[in-house]
Amino acid sequence: MKNLKINHSRSRPFSRPCRALVLLSLFASPAWTQTKAPHSSAVQTSSEQRTELQLQAARQNPLQLRHFLLGMPKGADLHNHLSGAVYAESWIRAAAEDHLCVDIAKLAFAKPQGSSSRGTEQPCGDGKVPAADAYKDQHLFDALVDAFSMRGFVPSPGVTGHDHFFDAFSKFGGTDHRHLGEWIDEVATRAAAQNEQYLELMHTPDFSHTAAIAREIGWHDDFNQLRDELLAHGLRDDVALAKTGLDQAEALRLKRERCEQPDAASACHVEVRYLCQVLRGFPKEQVFAQTLLCFETASADPQFVGINLVMPEDGYTAMADYALHMRIVGFLHAFYPKIHLSLHAGEIAPGFVPYEGLCCHIRLAVEQAQAERIGHGVDIMYENHPHALLKEMAVNHVMVEISLTSNDVILGVSGKDHPFLLYRMFGVPVALSSDDEGVSRIDLTHEYVRAVQTYDLHYADLKRMVRTSLEHSFLPGDSLWNAPDAFTRVVSACSQDSLGADKFSTRCADFLKSSEKASQQWELERRFRAFESGL
Repeated sequence: MKNLKINHSRSRPFSRPCRALVLLSLFASPAWTQTKAPHSSAVQTSSEQRTELQLQAARQNPLQLRHFLLGMPKGADLHNHLSGAVYAESWIRAAAEDHLCVDIAKLAFAKPQGSSSRGTEQPCGDGKVPAADAYKDQHLFDALVDAFSMRGFVPSPGVTGHDHFFDAFSKFGGTDHRHLGEWIDEVATRAAAQNEQYLELMHTPDFSHTAAIAREIGWHDDFNQLRDELLAHGLRDDVALAKTGLDQAEALRLKRERCEQPDAASACHVEVRYLCQVLRGFPKEQVFAQTLLCFETASADPQFVGINLVMPEDGYTAMADYALHMRIVGFLHAFYPKIHLSLHAGEIAPGFVPYEGLCCHIRLAVEQAQAERIGHGVDIMYENHPHALLKEMAVNHVMVEISLTSNDVILGVSGKDHPFLLYRMFGVPVALSSDDEGVSRIDLTHEYVRAVQTYDLHYADLKRMVRTSLEHSFLPGDSLWNAPDAFTRVVSACSQDSLGADKFSTRCADFLKSSEKASQQWELERRFRAFESGL
């Protein structure tokens, strides 16, 4: 639409019929019409119609809307950074247990100076206090929560929401790795309380040894040679460490949730998998090495179902090396074709980078790296030939993980300025995600409330996004649905069964046992039945 306005200012204004033709030519695409047609012709069941009426009644009051959406099945949260999902209060507790200090000026955790000959810890030093002091000083406690999150944040000269958001991660770092299982339990427990059933948590395994190898070898333009040298220098040794660390964390999570016991917590029913994070703000040899480590780790440990590149996309190194990073991912993916890819792309906006920097991040992620999902995708309309790219994403079923609150607080993009409606208009599959619910002080339900209030969504819209979340999960196995992103007909093995029923045919049962994805999708339909009938 912005291009049309520029044209209007430079030539004769279009007549109304001409404008209509231009709009149709811009937005009408095979992908759009194919996606929209089922919606217009699909007949809602009586239970869906009743649920829609309940939603319309609830939307008159934000608190009632929140309550309604809290109980609605939400399927999967596919874009969730584990460290960013932990609430500040949990970081403070862990720091106190680990006897860390707080740098008062920086409002950040710091290691104690050392231990005395008697084994007792020395004072934290000038300008620092024990983290446990936060429990005796409410002002310190509040200041830490505000520093670790967006709570109460107000932009000031030189400090934007973007800066405060990303600075938080360095402030609460340094706690012991033994807390990892606690963090997984916290996120899973929050998910269970909102009727979520599947999480893909982004997590960075320890890569210090891999980074040291990369520094020793240095950079080679020959990717084959660089990969061979990294493997020859023992990069695979870190794979076992990553698996062991996650195994221990999962064991602690299951213990905390009392799984396999009569009083098991509801969080036990939340299935969790992981995406291996690559930190793209580092030198290119380290990014290559860590990407290789993540592909190797995902190949060896089924808990890791894919990889992703993280850190601010507008950072100097991330911007300067972006095209190189996409070539690295594309090159290594050829060695590990079964490993799934979800890439942060387009988490930038005008003002954060020069306009020419907005040209092509999403396109490179989709076409060069062959990403199956895109995280954020905010700058789509600033990319070269955006409508063609939108059509391509729709045809190839490249899903976009939408994080409305994150995009607002970090980039200042919201409402009609957000491309959410454009993605839906062109038939690009989308699903809501939380991104960093701890730092943002939100949960996934908050994102559904925001979407309904902002974009006047109906129950059918929400149900489609929820189904899309599991359809594009990286769980192994075939989909329950007969065609990608067409939630009208299930596969033949279950076509004679009542969708989401507790009992089903032997043939359907065999199919569901063969596919973790289909099994979760069937469970989602069971939850929809229970939710709709219970209203």
